[in-house]
Amino acid sequence: MGLSLREYAVWLDERQLLWPAAPQTEPAKATPYLAPLTGIKAVTWNVYGTLLTIADGQLLLQHPQAIRMQVAMEKTIHEFNMWSSMTRRPGEPWEYFLPKYNSAVEDARLTGGWQKGDFPEVNSAHVWRKLIDMLSKKDFAYDEDRYGDWDELAEKVAFFFQRCLQGIQGAKSALRVVTEVAAAGLKQGLLAESQPYTLAQLLRGFEEQGRLPPLTDVFSPGCLILTHELGVRKPSASLFQLSRARFAQLKLEPEEVLYVSSRLTDDLAVAKQYGFRTALFAGDKLSLKASAADCKDPALKPDRLLTKLDQIRGLLGI
Repeated sequence: MGLSLREYAVWLDERQLLWPAAPQTEPAKATPYLAPLTGIKAVTWNVYGTLLTIADGQLLLQHPQAIRMQVAMEKTIHEFNMWSSMTRRPGEPWEYFLPKYNSAVEDARLTGGWQKGDFPEVNSAHVWRKLIDMLSKKDFAYDEDRYGDWDELAEKVAFFFQRCLQGIQGAKSALRVVTEVAAAGLKQGLLAESQPYTLAQLLRGFEEQGRLPPLTDVFSPGCLILTHELGVRKPSASLFQLSRARFAQLKLEPEEVLYVSSRLTDDLAVAKQYGFRTALFAGDKLSLKASAADCKDPALKPDRLLTKLDQIRGLLGI
């Protein structure tokens, strides 16, 4: 059995490799609206841009800057010794492999299964498994004790590639906020666009800020709604319907659940349609996806606006 993704993340950090720098947070020009909310019994969070600060403001499988893709692919090929199992052609290894990666991503966008009206999510581990299967035909070998079976290897390759592509870190006060919300007796969940490594990234971001309690003491396991597991991404209705159903199993109505995200039209506004209370997090200009006009539109307007994560304590009376 190979390392878990969380153990693999720790092992990578111990090697002190060079990664893209995590972005410096730049607050958006926004005025917080922090009137206390009554009747809230649970909080659910978006991850990227809310609990985690990420370069470019969102998780990317393909970066618009060609040099970023080139460097990430070069490092990944070297890390996993892929070149020895590639077809020998003129040019650099990344020039051969990057088009195959891009093609696999685009194919996944077209062939993913989803309900009518939903939007397909690409699982990056499935993309890399397809590429690794190509290499395996030419006697590709790897350390099974570290990386596990072929599917586990694909998850770790996807994680490594993403770390080479985008800098990431825990948002300021993220650990303190989620532990205090849990300590106050509120249920907590996630409603997040994700990849197989997202929870490992989130936990590492928390651990950089202090001691992390057991995950089940912080989040209600059934309320972790992650897009890569369902094969659909926001603003797919099925994500919000499932989150509502999971909280209903805890005897909670959607109006008793506060959803916090930095995205409005394709995220908070959809949650609002399904009865959730909503809070727009405007603490990171890079990840904020909301205009002043949107915030005034009654159909989109969030219930509250945060410019710092720890403002949620006063909002909820913690």
